[in-house]
Amino acid sequence: MATISFGKYQTESRKTWSLIHTDHAIVYPTLGLVNEAGEVAGKIKKIFRDKEGVIAEDDRAALKDELGDVLWYLTQICTELDLSLEEVAEQNITKLFDRLERGVIGGEGDVR
Repeated sequence: MATISFGKYQTESRKTWSLIHTDHAIVYPTLGLVNEAGEVAGKIKKIFRDKEGVIAEDDRAALKDELGDVLWYLTQICTELDLSLEEVAEQNITKLFDRLERGVIGGEGDVR
């Protein structure tokens, strides 16, 4: 494969781009969910980097706040999709126990 400059890549890749309108109600909570999940991951990273993985009470409190934000955004997405948290949780636990019973709880792929 030939090498490509970043300038050429930027010009050529633009041909595959199209404007996606974000005026749908599901966009904001989806982006918020990803942002808040990233904040949870960042706090966990710092606990392992700076505290040898020891989670102190102030860490738990901070994570509780961030997880609450994750829950809020998740709830808004469910509401936009006309799904209850209960039905999402039920479907998930059913899927997980099915995988457990079939010995495929680990591994890759959504359908296993």
